[in-house]
Amino acid sequence: MIHTMSLIHDDLPCMDNDDLRRGKPTNHKVFGEDMALLAGDALLAYAFEMISKTPKSISADRVVEVLRIVSHCSGAEGLVGGQVMDLEQEGNPNCTVETLRWIHVHKTAVLLKASVTSGAVIGGANKDDVARLGDFAEKIGLAFQIRDDVLDETQTSEVLGKTAGKDAVRSAQIECGLHSVRSFPQP
Repeated sequence: MIHTMSLIHDDLPCMDNDDLRRGKPTNHKVFGEDMALLAGDALLAYAFEMISKTPKSISADRVVEVLRIVSHCSGAEGLVGGQVMDLEQEGNPNCTVETLRWIHVHKTAVLLKASVTSGAVIGGANKDDVARLGDFAEKIGLAFQIRDDVLDETQTSEVLGKTAGKDAVRSAQIECGLHSVRSFPQP
């Protein structure tokens, strides 16, 4: 639900202003900006409502910890912060690899991290295992976003199901990301 909210909000004209998502018109193109914004808001609230309905067989301490994780990852130090930095870096030719990584971690990887660590907490994992799983999920999320950026530059809208080259306005960021991919050690 939070991921879908983030996609709906990300597509809005005040953010990335995209018209396609998964090969179909974006929410704001179909229902208007006002309804898209409210749909995203409702999904965010609904996510927390669903967490609060966790079966009573799960301890309240674990549920509260999941609420803490999810609220942190979706708030100013997570998803929202990543979107803010993304907006601030648009058109910045001096965007660094470190800044791009920070955006990707906070705008994308953080949602995977929240999902994985929440599952670990509910399942009763110890703090060290939760931390290791969080690190793993963050790396997978970062890899996903780098792949997404490369595909955005190399594939068509038909293949992607979204507007290809949309990130070209962030060409400095993309070039920065491609440079980081090229600098990975080769097997």
